[in-house]
Amino acid sequence: MVEQHSKPKRIQDRKPKSSFKRSIKPIQARITPSTVETDLESNDLIYGRHPVLTAMESDRQLNRIWIISRLRYDPRFLPLLNDAKANGTVIDEVDPQRLSQITQGGNHQGIVAQVSPYTYTELSDLLERAKTKTSSPVIVIADGITDPHNLGAIIRTTEAVGAQGMIIPQRRASGITSTVLKVAAGALEHLPVARVVNLHRALEELKEAGFWIYGTAANNGKHIHTVDLKGAIGLVVGSEGEGLSLLTQRCCDELISVPLAGKTPSLNASVATAMALYEIYRQRYSDPIYLESVSSSTSQK
Repeated sequence: MVEQHSKPKRIQDRKPKSSFKRSIKPIQARITPSTVETDLESNDLIYGRHPVLTAMESDRQLNRIWIISRLRYDPRFLPLLNDAKANGTVIDEVDPQRLSQITQGGNHQGIVAQVSPYTYTELSDLLERAKTKTSSPVIVIADGITDPHNLGAIIRTTEAVGAQGMIIPQRRASGITSTVLKVAAGALEHLPVARVVNLHRALEELKEAGFWIYGTAANNGKHIHTVDLKGAIGLVVGSEGEGLSLLTQRCCDELISVPLAGKTPSLNASVATAMALYEIYRQRYSDPIYLESVSSSTSQK
């Protein structure tokens, strides 16, 4: 049985709380993880029929598409390719070996696209859009997810269950790279993502907007099925190895955990996120009032 406990109302007017060293090796350029990440994000490739089809069907700008001749005139692709070409996308017919070379042996399924750098949504816009879609929005906040496969899987699940957006930090975390786009399998064309400099300030902004912040914890949180997960929710998930930082935990209103009966002490970040999101929406789908509001908003579109 869900433990019914009241949540205090958010206070809407709450107030939030360089040095330079010259290199001694001027001839040798330094390559850091941040510069590599920038290169990846400015020259991203997506491949596979479903991800590329989804990108072409959206407003995402594609710089170039490489495609085998058999797919070039496929009825599913031809009209979209013609539209993309009219919008300035370069279309190249190539052989499968060229695609294997471009993707470094990836499962390209006969088509590869080079996308423009991902355009993040401003946090204020994300919150405004989320609250116009539903009175009980859900936003997922990733605290330092460094594995792009995990981030892509989290994004895919977040969009699939119907959440309204996602927030990721700018530092010490994966951005939206080609790997993330591939794993997300088209979800990013429908899910806005905000990238913020200060994650903890972003959590305060969510609180000011009326969101209740829940952080996932492996051991020291309340069992998720005993918590009333209604209303506007910000779900914070931690990094693969460290979980939530102590500062992030202090920013949360409550810590929750998925009870485990086996010997494995914790879950993969994307799996834990999926289970937490499922419980949030399981509770909502058992609420007739929520279902009526969803049905009403859908019929008005």
